Amino acid sequence: MAVASDTILAAFERSKVIPVFYHDDADVCCEVMQACYDGGIRVFEFTNRGENARRNFAIMRDKKLQTMPDMYLGIGTIKNATDAKTFTETGADFIVSPIINPAVAEYCNGAGIFWVPGCMTPSEIAVAEENKAQLVKLFPGSSLGPGFVKAIKPLFPAMKFMPTGGVEPEQKNLQSWFDAGVVCVGMGSNLLPKKAVDSKDWAAIKANVVQTFAYIKALA
Repeated sequence: MAVASDTILAAFERSKVIPVFYHDDADVCCEVMQACYDGGIRVFEFTNRGENARRNFAIMRDKKLQTMPDMYLGIGTIKNATDAKTFTETGADFIVSPIINPAVAEYCNGAGIFWVPGCMTPSEIAVAEENKAQLVKLFPGSSLGPGFVKAIKPLFPAMKFMPTGGVEPEQKNLQSWFDAGVVCVGMGSNLLPKKAVDSKDWAAIKANVVQTFAYIKALA
C-alpha cells in the first residue's frame, strides 16, 4: 500500500535535505544511502539514469527495509507513466520527474503515489498545480536562483518548492534558498562528492550530511 501523500510531503519538509544519487554499482548505492541515513537523512532520491537503475533500486529497497525502516526511498528522473508504474511496483515511496508529464501525474494520482514534477516557468508550475502536485522541483536551481522563488511564491501560495541542481552545502547558499521560502533542497554531487564515492569514504559522506544539517539548524 502506498504511503499517504501528506505523510511523504511532511517527511520532505522535516528532512529539508534530499540526496539525489545514481551509481551503476548496487553496493555503492546501498553504502551511500546508509551513510546518508546515519547522518540523519530520512528521504532519499535514487535516479533512473543508468542501465542498472531498476536492479539497483530493488536492492536498495530491500536494504532499506532491513536497516532503514523509517527512510522514504523514491525514484527520480521519471519521464513517463510506464517507468513510474515499474518503480512504484518495485516499492518506490515517491516519484520525482525532471519535467511535467500529465500521464505521470494521472498514474501517480490514481495510485496514490506522491509525485514531484520538475518546473522552470510559471506556466509549468500552473500545470503542476492543475495536476494536483503539492511540491514542485525547481530545476535547474542554479539557473533559477532564490530570487525566482521569491518572485513566484505569491502567485502560487499553496505550492511548496524544492530547488535541485547547484544547491551548495554551505551556510550562505542554504540561507539564501530557505530565506526565499523553499521547504527543502535537493543535492547531488555537492552533498555526495564523486571523490568520496570513488574512494568509498562513507565516513566523509556521513560527515558532509551532518555538517549540512548543522548549517540548516543554524538558520532557525
